[in-house]
Formats: sequence, C-alpha cells, structure tokens
Amino acid sequence: MMAEFKFRTPISEADARKPKIGDSVYVSGLMITARDQAHRRALEYVKTGKPIPVSFDGNVVFHCGPIAAKEGEKWRIVAAGPTTSTRMESYEAEFIERLKPRVIVGKAGMGPKTAEAAKKFGAIYCDFTGGAAVLASQRIKAVKGVEWYDLGMPEALWIMEVEDFGPLAVTIDSQGKNLHDIVQRSALEKRAEILKTLGVSP
Repeated sequence: MMAEFKFRTPISEADARKPKIGDSVYVSGLMITARDQAHRRALEYVKTGKPIPVSFDGNVVFHCGPIAAKEGEKWRIVAAGPTTSTRMESYEAEFIERLKPRVIVGKAGMGPKTAEAAKKFGAIYCDFTGGAAVLASQRIKAVKGVEWYDLGMPEALWIMEVEDFGPLAVTIDSQGKNLHDIVQRSALEKRAEILKTLGVSP
C-alpha cells in the first residue's frame, strides 16, 4: 500500500530513507533548481575548493529551468516545469555523494548510477508531472535568491521557498529500487510473450 510523506527541509538521511517506490511525497522549505550547467559548475567548485553560494545538504534539488519575472527588487516564478532528468545522470551520483541533497525532483526518471548513490548516501528521486509548470509555480511561496545567473535564467540556481510542493511520485528510493526500470523490464517481458504467441521473431 502506498504511503504519503510530508517533509520540511532540512531533511535528514533517516527521513529520506523512509519512502519507497510508489509512495507520494510533499516537500516544504528550500528547493533549489539545478540543471546541467549548475551541476557541472557545483562539482567543479567542490573539486577546486571554491565556495558554493547555497547549501544543498538536506535540501531539495529540482531539475527545472523556470520562467521568472522581476517585479521591483523581487523575483516571481511564473512557471516551473521539470526538465528531463536523464540529462543529469552523468553528474547526479557524485552530486548526491558530495553535496548531500535528500530529494531530487524531475521527470522521466534516472539511471543506475543515481539509484546506487541514492542507496549508498540516503536520497530519493521523485517524478513531478510534466506539463504542470503553472501548477508547480503556485506552490512556490517566494524566491529567496538566485545565483549563477551568468549561466542564463534556465540554468541558474533558483533558491525557492515552497509549501507542500507535490504530489511527487517516488521512483527511486534509498534501497536503490528504480520504478522506471521495473516498468521497462516488465514491458519488455510482456512484449516478448506477445510476440511468441503471435509466432513473430523479435
């Protein structure tokens, strides 16, 4: 039976290890957007000893290139849809190990390296519904800051305060189980069975 979890940052490793694949999660507190360029720069900074302008430890990383509007001195997030997470697969395992985020949010799933890091260091990956960018923005209460804006609006680190952001579907848990892989394997098995029944060679 699926369970529902409500987390507030900073999230402990013990709490991040509670949800299992198929469970629902809502997060409140700090959520930080980070796409390809931000992941790469953050890891470069860690390796060279440069300070990163925001701590990811215990926080939520959102694979998102938001659309933001500046109103006076403040920013407002207009739309915040997830970007395809597989683009970050080459960075995410090391990112989890070194920077200790507890919840990664995106869409379309991630691969075995991320799943192994989630298992080893205590993190989960969650899918947020694609195409719901405006709905997502309604859960963003304030923009606390923006860093690395020189990378461009979509690639910058947007530091946001969110309230009950979700529902997020857990598709990689801290046991290393990956729902996307499970579904894909099941589909391939069924395909093979159907082709065999039809007498068709794969």
